[in-house]
Amino acid sequence: MGRWFADFLLREGHEVIITGRNEAKLLAVKQQLGVAVTTNAAAVKMADAVLLSVPIDNFEEIAVEISPYINSGQVIIDITSIKMLPLDIMHKYLQAGLILGVHPLFGPGAKSIANHNIVLTPTNDQEEVFARRVNNYLVAKGAKVTLMTPQEHDEMMAIILGLAHFIAIVSADTLLSFDKLKQMESIGGITFKVLLTLVESVLSEDPDLYTSLQMNLPGMVKIEKIFQKKVETWADLVENKDRQKFIDRMTALKSKLAESNPDFGNAYENMYKIVESL
Repeated sequence: MGRWFADFLLREGHEVIITGRNEAKLLAVKQQLGVAVTTNAAAVKMADAVLLSVPIDNFEEIAVEISPYINSGQVIIDITSIKMLPLDIMHKYLQAGLILGVHPLFGPGAKSIANHNIVLTPTNDQEEVFARRVNNYLVAKGAKVTLMTPQEHDEMMAIILGLAHFIAIVSADTLLSFDKLKQMESIGGITFKVLLTLVESVLSEDPDLYTSLQMNLPGMVKIEKIFQKKVETWADLVENKDRQKFIDRMTALKSKLAESNPDFGNAYENMYKIVESL
């Protein structure tokens, strides 16, 4: 995502300087984008704005490292998927600058910012004013922007990201236990292809990132225990061949989803569109 935003800001006409831990990756980005590469300290000293795109487990270490070089004229934005912890760290160590928590809810495969969700998490009046400016800028580019507190964000992400990732990881573990994935893929229908796409999209990413999300998002244990309980309930219905209760529970779920989403009836058609666009 650091590379993605470097490219985005370059196309917006800004001068971009990048840093990073992996020299090979830095050299690749330098050659690809034509950007300058330097150290964290040197980059921060000459920056008007600092964008932190680092693993949550290394966030405090980086904040401490750059803290002596932050000045009152700078803005510091982080784009981690968790907001409470990094904002607490930035407020502790980077008090000289203007801080804003940002979460782009898309991955580096996105072709543009248009039609993608972005959450801003200001924590005081000054950050709120800045967030409104950022909101107007992003909306003008076609993004869908939401402002909320860091706590609200993390509580929502525990379900939106944490549960979705957990389901994908457990599904992968289940599918691979049968040792017939190639055969399944060769004869699988649309529903299976969507499931496999979700599984592969999560498992192809950095395990450290997904581990950090599972370990740091609030309430993950409670959410996953609810999921486990629901799995057990549905599995019991299948094991006991309780046909009518299965139908009744599924019908109730269908009604609730239809109430919350006016386009619920188009879901099956939309699933085909997703697969056909791959």
